[in-house]
Formats: sequence, structure tokens, C-alpha cells
Amino acid sequence: MASQPASLSLHEAARGMGVPFSQENEPVDRNIEVNGMNFHYLEWGDPTDPTVLMLHGNSQQAHSWDFVSLALSDQYHIVALDQRGHGDSDWAPGGDYSVEAQTGDLDGFVQALGLNGFALFGHSMGGRNSYVWASSHSEKLKALVIVDTGPQTIRRGSERIRGFRELPDELDTFEEFAQRVQEYTGRSPEQVLGALKYSIRQRSDGKWTWKYDKIMRTPGQRPPGWTPEQLWECVARITCPTLVIRGDRSDLFAEETMRKMQEVIANCETVTISGAGHLVQGDNPKDFVIAVRELLGRVF
Repeated sequence: MASQPASLSLHEAARGMGVPFSQENEPVDRNIEVNGMNFHYLEWGDPTDPTVLMLHGNSQQAHSWDFVSLALSDQYHIVALDQRGHGDSDWAPGGDYSVEAQTGDLDGFVQALGLNGFALFGHSMGGRNSYVWASSHSEKLKALVIVDTGPQTIRRGSERIRGFRELPDELDTFEEFAQRVQEYTGRSPEQVLGALKYSIRQRSDGKWTWKYDKIMRTPGQRPPGWTPEQLWECVARITCPTLVIRGDRSDLFAEETMRKMQEVIANCETVTISGAGHLVQGDNPKDFVIAVRELLGRVF
């Protein structure tokens, strides 16, 4: 099989992005069975430190948090989960990617690891799963961080993401995927190459494809989501300290929605990160880390 092009190491890339970190930590790959499925996750730092659990967005995986995990792992125990159908976790039997199934996984994962009094971070799809779960389990959380998502989304951004997801998903070379992702994200080739290796795989016929379940990128196959009204009801039940983060260039999460979330959630702050689109923690990890460190420093 063809080898992947060389890319910057995580530590080199983090320095290039200005990410503040004091230790050159690396994650440990773990696996655990939950609800009859195998779930892969990354573990960073000392397990005796306060725990932060991170959930990625749709089509992403646990390594999408690497810059943030690296920066925080000197003081915190970081657990970054590959959600069902993503990364190295099992694909869902019967293609069940409903909100109920995903939050059920989160509930089982938290119980299996014995987590309590932890912080929960979620981006996009993972952010929705996080606040839906938190609406019934706020007592287990020291803090909740919701990244660039809310009960309502901007149609333009949703259509852009859908269009990217539904592009041909079988390409001849790793480089073709890298070019596509670079055009979509606007990131440098070095940054794209470093992260992409965790998101695609080479098949036995030599072609490259995404690692996440094909059903989620097939038009008409994804399960219907909850209504905005249902999601607003969940948001209103959150009682733990909450930080809502938005990228200033986001075309998916409106500032108006963020302001309404701050009004609806009992104990909520908001931060807008400059120079960031929807993929906030990857676009500007330096300022993202500054924002969440301030919150974590207060709750732990």
C-alpha cells in the first residue's frame, strides 16, 4: 500500500499554531465495550487529575481534539471518545445514529469509566449530544462546554457541510483527500496531513475512503434529528456551569442563538473565538485553550 506523505508531528504543529503546552504528552489508545459495541478513546495525562471528556463533531474523531488535549493534559486527565460510527469505534448495528442512541452511548461510557464530577466538552454533533445528556445529568458535571452548535443552525452552513459530506468518498490517493480537505478548511497542507491520517483509511484495492460510517454521508439515509423545540427544552434544563463557544466566522451557529442560550441556561457564559469557523478548536486552538482554561480553573 502507498505510504502517507510526511507531515508535522503533533508537537511541531502545535508550536506552529501557537498552542501553549508545557509537556510533550502523547495519548494512549484505549477500547471499552458499551451497549454491546466497541468504543475507542484516547486518554491523555494523569488519571488522578480532574477529568475532561471530549466529544467530536460529525465525520470527525477523537484526534480532532489533539491540540486542546495536548495543552490541557499537564493539569487534566483528558478522555476523547470516538463516537459510534466514527474513528476506530464500531459502526452502529442497523445504522442507528439517533440522538437517543448516541446519548445512550455517552451514558454507558460514563458509567463504564466511573466518571463523576468531570467536565464535558462537545463540538457540533458532539456538542448536541453533550447538552442533551447534560440536561438529565447536570449533577454529574463540574462544567459543560458547547462548541459552535445549538438548538438552531444556519441553513447556509448546514448545506455547505452536507455538500462536502456527500462528495465522492472513494479517491485514488491520500493527496487527493488532503487537497479536498485543505480547500474546505483553508488550513495549511502540513496541518491537514497531520490530522487527516486519523480520518481516512486505505482499502485493500488501494483506494482511500473516510473511516466513518458511509450511511451518514449517503443522501436520505441519516436518521431525522430532534426538533429545535425539543433541543431548546434540553438546554433549559442544564444547571451546571456552562460555556458556549462560537467561531467568529461560523456559518452554522448564529450569534443570536448563542445569546439566547446564555439567557436560557441558568449559569452560562459565552465566548466568540476570532479567526475561527465552525471547527473552532482546530482553527484557533490557542485562544480556545485560553477560554476553557479559565473555566476549568474556576470549577476544579
